[in-house]
Amino acid sequence: MDVIINIIGGIALLLWGIRMVRTGITRTFGADLRRAMTFSASNRLMAFATGLGVTTAIQSSTATALILSSFAGRGFLAGSAALAIMLGADVGSTLVVQAMSFDLRWLSPVFIAVGVLVFLKSESSKRRSIARAIIGLGLMFLALHLIAVASVPLRENEALSVVLKPLTDELILAVLVSAVLTWAAHSSVAMVLFVMSLAAMQVLNVHVAMAMVLGANLGGGITAVVATLGASAAARRIPLGNLIMRGVGVVCVLAILPWVLPYLAMAGDEPARMIANFHTGFNILLALAFLPLVGPVYALTERLLPDEPATDDPGQPRYLDPVSLDSPDVALAAAAREALRLGDEARGMVARSLDVFQNNDGMLLKEIERADDTVDSLHEAIKLYLTRLTKEELDDVECQRSIEILLFTTNLEHIGDIVDKNLMELASKKIKKKLSFSAAGQDELIVFHERVMGNFDLALNIFMSGDAAMARRLIKDKSEIRDLERDLVERHFDRIGAGQQSSIETSALHVDVLRDLKRINSHLTSIAYPVIERAEAAAVNVLPQPTTRPNRSKMTAVPQNSCAPAVQ
Repeated sequence: MDVIINIIGGIALLLWGIRMVRTGITRTFGADLRRAMTFSASNRLMAFATGLGVTTAIQSSTATALILSSFAGRGFLAGSAALAIMLGADVGSTLVVQAMSFDLRWLSPVFIAVGVLVFLKSESSKRRSIARAIIGLGLMFLALHLIAVASVPLRENEALSVVLKPLTDELILAVLVSAVLTWAAHSSVAMVLFVMSLAAMQVLNVHVAMAMVLGANLGGGITAVVATLGASAAARRIPLGNLIMRGVGVVCVLAILPWVLPYLAMAGDEPARMIANFHTGFNILLALAFLPLVGPVYALTERLLPDEPATDDPGQPRYLDPVSLDSPDVALAAAAREALRLGDEARGMVARSLDVFQNNDGMLLKEIERADDTVDSLHEAIKLYLTRLTKEELDDVECQRSIEILLFTTNLEHIGDIVDKNLMELASKKIKKKLSFSAAGQDELIVFHERVMGNFDLALNIFMSGDAAMARRLIKDKSEIRDLERDLVERHFDRIGAGQQSSIETSALHVDVLRDLKRINSHLTSIAYPVIERAEAAAVNVLPQPTTRPNRSKMTAVPQNSCAPAVQ
């Protein structure tokens, strides 16, 4: 039992080390790697080389597949070019296995010590990310050593021989078992390294180990397919095409596996080297065979996954790319872009709300109510996206920006609720009772509404630009809006005192509309406070602590600090 626990612990450490390398590299060079993939689509050889280089760096062909799926789904990359990049990615993921096949365990304490020292001594987020990758490499070497030591008692274990006998007799079963384990672990690299360790300790014979390497390659393809099941057809074609190529390769090589071993031994007869060379050789042969055929393979995926009928659901986010979560700066830019789209939706609700009152337009009222559903959906999507992002380590600036975006979207969602649940309900009453504002009262509502809309545009510009001067102007205007609302209410009561019938009939409606528009302006003003706090903190070179601004109309609740750092 102790042996199994130690092996499981070693595998877990290996997976964690791979994750640290991947996240460290993507956070440091993620945007550059994405640009390289986009610009490499000019020819297949360049695309292949780019895939090899990118995946050698991040050590995850699955991560590369997800990035390519995202690009293909948004039309940034041709499908055949993406498949060529994937062939390079499959080869790139084998290079770390080659490095780990040598006895380099003495590097483990060196990497861990250097990585920890750089991490603790550095304040730069990029240097810390590089340190994380170095620590991850050290943990990978350490994990392989732990697995090897833990596997020693298994050499003479008769029970294990009984368990492994079906795999020895049925290589297809070995492929399937390895594929399932790889899918569960979400890492073909980890599975191949584990198999390599067992083969090096003579727990597995080389034939079974080779079959399990084929299964690991198959399982690595399945992982990306499963991860993109909820994506568009265009995005799902890339992982599917990669799985088809891997599947064909596995079937062909499995059929000739008994004849491969003698040739493999020529490059080195140590089991670990043989497994590493087999893994690399398989993926190189796969690339040579399919690089000229990426066009037909992609055409096959188009037949298997045809485009869905075009549907334009405004409540679906357009810019929240899950793949970008490994690069906080890219993810925050995507969240900010989606937040601006949410701002446009909320602004449209406020802009059209007065038309409902002026024209007693019941159809427009229903449209605005449906628009609130869009606002709610986008707000929820952005909130969940930022929640997933803050599970990663963010530096202080990134943490502050994520909370600013959350505050911005939360205030916009409250504005949508005010329009839907308050203003539209008042408009519905006006329509049912067939009431009309007095000419003077209607003109006053138009003036007040225009002031609020001007502040809405100003708030959106502040969010985009972070301009502190505009933010101060917006806050200053809050008191002017309050004074104007008080003045307009007094004028309304003067008309009632003068016995103006239309003002008497619409008194409650008139006052409530002014009140709700003032509440909307208060939420817009709340958007300016974080910008001013950041500007003031920058003046003294101190980052402000995330805070929650009270709002007279409705409290905007945001966690005080949802960006707790962790070494990952």
